[in-house]
Amino acid sequence: MMGQSAFQSSAMLATTPDLGLVASKLLPLVYGACFIGLLWQAFRIMARGYSAVPRPGDRDRTPQGDRTGRLTIHPELLDQDGQLTQDDLLTVRFGEDDE
Repeated sequence: MMGQSAFQSSAMLATTPDLGLVASKLLPLVYGACFIGLLWQAFRIMARGYSAVPRPGDRDRTPQGDRTGRLTIHPELLDQDGQLTQDDLLTVRFGEDDE
């Protein structure tokens, strides 16, 4: 009986796949799939950046509501009522401006 149970346990070990062997064969596939996915994402992001720069021959892509010539007031310059503040503002100059 002892010989038979030892034979059965060794047969079960022979049919069970070694986890290290499976991982060593699966890891390069997972690594390759991640590499391809990240490479695809990088090219998609770079393509958006290249399309942001207008080139000669591109169709006109002026933004809706062109703000050319319009005055922009920063919210920090407004008081509680939404009017321009009359307080003295701190300004900083760098370099030697002769203005």
